[in-house]
Amino acid sequence: MTRPGAQRNGPSFAAIDFETADAKRDSACAIGIVVVRAQKVAVRYQSLIRPPRKAFSPFCVGVHGITWGMVRNERSFAEVWAEAEALLCGLDFLVAHNASFDNSVLRACCQAAGLPPPELPFHCTVCTSRELWRQPHNTLSDVCSLLGIPLENHHDALCDAEACAHIALNALQAGWRP
Repeated sequence: MTRPGAQRNGPSFAAIDFETADAKRDSACAIGIVVVRAQKVAVRYQSLIRPPRKAFSPFCVGVHGITWGMVRNERSFAEVWAEAEALLCGLDFLVAHNASFDNSVLRACCQAAGLPPPELPFHCTVCTSRELWRQPHNTLSDVCSLLGIPLENHHDALCDAEACAHIALNALQAGWRP
């Protein structure tokens, strides 16, 4: 049986990025997803999320600028995920820059909402960048700068997911095989 992404057009995947309200992984307050099919961005998705707690960490707010006032009337993770999860159908894998963080947020939010997490393999573009380009620093902004990928609004979930998708596309062109 051939996997969906095994065609000559390359794998189909999604880059995913979360922003959190506090240090607990179930506190997603924003999600960005960029779906890649046939080596091109096919779908861009973003949503603010109402996290389970009103108290936002000053550190987190300082990173992404999202406050309780901005999300208090937004949908819960379960409501957002019902829509977002549909974007992952037929994909080969997920990527994130620092995948251990985004994967743990996704799993914690799914668990808190009583939902199963996606069963797709999750790959890290930080690790891939280290292996392929052997740079001393592999932050999202460093890798984007190296590869000439625009990163206009770092820590905006959609902007970060799009940058990650382009890193993965560059990696695939450089011979990376997930």
